[in-house]
Amino acid sequence: MSVFSRVRDIINSNINAMLDRAEDPAKLIRLMIQEMEDTLVEVKASCAGAMATRKKIQREREANLSRAQQWAERAQLAVDRGREDLAREALREKRRYLQQAERVEQEVIQSDALVEQYQDDILQLENKLIVARDKQRMLVQRHHAAQQKYKAQNGIRRMDSAEAVMRFEEFENRIERMEAEANLVNPSRKPMLEDQFTMLEGDDEIERELQALKSSSARQLKDRTSTL
Repeated sequence: MSVFSRVRDIINSNINAMLDRAEDPAKLIRLMIQEMEDTLVEVKASCAGAMATRKKIQREREANLSRAQQWAERAQLAVDRGREDLAREALREKRRYLQQAERVEQEVIQSDALVEQYQDDILQLENKLIVARDKQRMLVQRHHAAQQKYKAQNGIRRMDSAEAVMRFEEFENRIERMEAEANLVNPSRKPMLEDQFTMLEGDDEIERELQALKSSSARQLKDRTSTL
């Protein structure tokens, strides 16, 4: 692909549309920036070459015009000295150099247009690079945030699924079974807090019943004593 073809493709490209279609915008924009930078280097080198060529052509045109002026002066000298034959030859040389100058003038015009085209492409490429670099950090951040959001939403969706709920219920049932089996394996384990309070409440009831029996026995004994 020629430099100008690459330049036209880059300049005419719609960066936003390309990024919308990309699977990895961060990677794409890095490649785009690299392509723009490489192309910009080539275009600047080509522009420098075209400018050097233009200066060479301009010097050639000026040399032809200078030679034409010299032959015009010689023609005038020949006329002044009565040498019309030499004057005619001098005028022919003058015309030949003027024709060459005209031909080179066309090359100068074409060279100017080429340099102007290069300079315009350089300016547009530099503007494209500014836009791409401005977007690069923002797109990298947005792409990273989008990936993290996708992972989070995907995790939430999995957690909300019926399968996940069933698995949690299965884990809960398994833990309950393990706890029950542990209780059976070690029945002499230390009573739980709830059990300890239940035992204390039971002890109080027994003590009350015991006191009631003792009080009843004491009254009966007293009654028998008073009867005697």
